[in-house]
Parts: sequence; C-alpha cells; structure tokens
Amino acid sequence: MLRFVYRANGSQVMAEATGGDAAMRAFGATQEVPVFDDPAFTALGKPLSEARVAIVTSAALHRPDQERYATGDTGFRALERADRNLVMGHWSPNFDHTGFQIDLNVVYPIDRLEELAASGVIGDVAPRHFAFAGNQPDTVSEVRLDTGPACANELLADAVDVVLLTPV
Repeated sequence: MLRFVYRANGSQVMAEATGGDAAMRAFGATQEVPVFDDPAFTALGKPLSEARVAIVTSAALHRPDQERYATGDTGFRALERADRNLVMGHWSPNFDHTGFQIDLNVVYPIDRLEELAASGVIGDVAPRHFAFAGNQPDTVSEVRLDTGPACANELLADAVDVVLLTPV
C-alpha cells in the first residue's frame, strides 16, 4: 500500500511504499536466488518451423475436474491442448487476476501458439501443456529434483522440442 503525505497546498507526495507491489519487490530483493554451476541447455536441432512447442506455466492452472493446488504444492497438472475452461489456482493477494479473467492467453498463450502453428512459424502445438504453482519452497529442490524432471519426461514423451515458460 502506498502512503501519501498531503502538503498544505493540497498536493500529495508519495511518502513510502508499505505494501502491495512495492513491498513484494522489496521482499523479493532480499531473497537468495539459487545459482547453478552447469545449467541445462539444449540447442534446438531443427528449424522452429518444424518444432513441436509446449507451454509450462507457473500460473497454477488446472481444469475444474483436477485437484486444486494446495499451499506448498510442488506438483504439476497436465492440460490438454483443447482445454480452455481453466481455473487459476494462484491465490496470492498480491496477484491481479484481471488479465487472466479477460484473456487466458495473458498467462497461458495457447491461442497464440495455435496461430503460430497455423502460419507455419512453429511446426506443431504439443498435445499437452503443464502448470505448476508459482509459490514454491525457497530451495525449489522438490521441483529441481522430483517434479521438474517428471514433467520433463512427460514433455519428452510428447516429443516436445521447445518449451515456452510463462512465469506468473
């Protein structure tokens, strides 16, 4: 929350940020970020116009019939290519859901991928996409060592060449 100080002439001056976005930025700036000595990277071995693309999002998306995300949930949910009736399980009070409510593609650009495939920019849209919750434990070790590799195996099983990450 921003606090304003009012001057005698009626103008206002922002005195300090005591919550909301500014508080989250200040908090985030104090958090340690893991450093990986040898980050995984694989060069694309074919033209993008021949590549199958999937989305992995941290928007905590799920279908209404799937299990909701719980606090500290390090799991992921598979989303079918045709799924559009999705629930956002991202429940932080600091996150504005308006964009998602207006257009799913703000956090999950599936229709944009379909357009790119139709125009030949990418080869194909993957049959499944995956969602994690963005509120992970500080070490993210569960995602790095367990659910991340499990999700990667699912992507490999679907012959995915490129992953579009949409952090939310």
